Amino acid sequence: MFNIGGNKYRLITSIHFNRGNMNRLELHHISDIRIKEAWTLFQNGCFEGAYYLAGYSVECGLKACIAKQIREHDFPDRKFIQDSYTHDLNKLLGLAGLREEHLKKADKDKNFALNWAVVKDWSEEDRYSMQIQEQKTRDLIEAITDTNSGVLPWLKTFW
Repeated sequence: MFNIGGNKYRLITSIHFNRGNMNRLELHHISDIRIKEAWTLFQNGCFEGAYYLAGYSVECGLKACIAKQIREHDFPDRKFIQDSYTHDLNKLLGLAGLREEHLKKADKDKNFALNWAVVKDWSEEDRYSMQIQEQKTRDLIEAITDTNSGVLPWLKTFW
């Protein structure tokens, strides 16, 4: 167990990952690992890597929500699957079928709306940036992990 921003995360250590394909449980696990790694990097002054991994934790959380929609014996729509191979958090939110739930939550909880505004701007291209400062990284990690209004605790209610 580890604690970030008041949220407790439990790491599962007995998962064997498939090469290429991941299931929902594996995506849960990766999401938890990435936010833990982001926090560790942040605490050690590695803000660029922390920023990238923190956003990646949300990406994995959204993809876990997408994976939940695919039934075991169904043949998924090709376009839906191809569209899921993106790093764009806004697109993934829609593919996860959470756009309406997101709007409801944002309407009721202004802090959640502000947190999403921070998180949605993350990009996988940030992995190449050498200009990410401590405050930007802190803001992202807090927007993701905040106990009451964080994006990741909210996503976990759907995965």
